[in-house]
This record gives sequence, C-alpha cells and structure tokens, in this order.
Amino acid sequence: MGALSRRFHSKGRVLPVSRGDRGVGVRRRVPVNLGCMGLSRSEQMSRIKGRDTSPELRLRKALWRAGLRFRLSRKTSLRIRPDLVLGANPRIAVFIDGCFWHGCPEHYVPPRSAIDFWSRKLGVNVQRDRRQTLALESEGWRVLRFWECEVIGSVDRCVASVRHAFDGERSDSRNAWRVSRIEWLDAARELERRWLQDLRDPSLVLSHERRRMTAKARFPKTKGPQLSGPRASVRSHGERGR
Repeated sequence: MGALSRRFHSKGRVLPVSRGDRGVGVRRRVPVNLGCMGLSRSEQMSRIKGRDTSPELRLRKALWRAGLRFRLSRKTSLRIRPDLVLGANPRIAVFIDGCFWHGCPEHYVPPRSAIDFWSRKLGVNVQRDRRQTLALESEGWRVLRFWECEVIGSVDRCVASVRHAFDGERSDSRNAWRVSRIEWLDAARELERRWLQDLRDPSLVLSHERRRMTAKARFPKTKGPQLSGPRASVRSHGERGR
C-alpha cells in the first residue's frame, strides 16, 4: 500500500482510504475513542492531569478577576506544595482536591474492580491530606481545601472564602469530612456503606448507607455573547444573519 493510499492518525492508527480518495494525497485525522482501545483502569488514570486541571483554571481566573494575586505550586519550607499560595501575613495555602482521589462525600465513586488497591490508595491520600493540613497550620498557615465540585458549581463562594482568609477571618470546617473507606453491602456492589473521617481529627467518624451513584459535577453552560445595535434588531425580527 503506497503512501497516498492510506491515511494516518496522529497516534499511529492507519485506516484504508476509499477508492474515490486514492491518489488525492489528503490525510485526515480520525478521532479515536480511548474507551474502545482496551485501556486498563491504571492506564486511564495515568492520563489524568495532575496540574492545570479545569477546576484549577476556573478558580485561578476567578481569583484574578477578584483582584487576588497568587503563586502557583510554590514549595513551602515544609516541602509541601499547595496548588495556590497567597499573602504573607497571614500566609494562605489553597488546595483543589479531586473528588475521586481525595474522597469527596458527595461525588466519590468507588471502583468495583481492584477494590483492595483503590481502598489503600484512598486511605493514603486522606492521611496525606491530614498530615499536610496539620503541618501547615502548625506553622501559622491558613489552609483552604476546596472540592473540585465546589469550584465547578459555586466558584464565587470559593473566592469569598479566600478573601475572608486574606482579610484575617477564620474559615469554617465544612470541607472537613472525606470518605476514608467503602464497604459493599450486596453482591452486585450497588449498595454501599461510606465511612467518613474528619480531616483534622481521625477519631471523628461517621457512616451512612447509600446506593452507588456515578453523577459528577458539571460546568455550568455559558450563553453566547449578547448582540446589540442594528444586528440585534435584525435578528429579533427573524431575518438571517450573515
């Protein structure tokens, strides 16, 4: 098969060309659905970005619009690297915690395969969050941890919390609870018991039962730009725009 009689995908996937395209020499990019390529869960997870995620960018833009300046991923003297660092007195450390990786009480979805591995992974992440939070607070830092679903759903509230901390006000502990482990209650793994631990005090434990849910936080839909002037009046009368 010659160079002109086949098409190349950017990732190396080769697809045959129909007869009408032979000799034309046009190479089209063919979209590939990663879900159908037989990737393992570990391979899929390895492709998730650790920095500059959509929730992080959303919060950073909102803080910048509000006049709050910050530094990105600045390593502290404790060798802890918050997502955002603000201020000097008080010093503020901001973390945007992914709902899956850090055990969001509302949106954590436990995998139904490799249960022991993911349970250990979740426990290690929760312990690290606690250790980092307590270490920073012991050095005089103000620590704010936002769930990604919070940033997606109510970024203005997150900005207000940062501003209150910047002004010296104490933050509340509404984000203190996180999932520490899951216990399945049926063979189909549809009914679960969630064990929640307080972020700062592991002796505070709650549990509740619920059905497995896979709903995720969604970014709000943005409307297109509003037209004004003569073009707007033309559109309002039902005439076609150019």
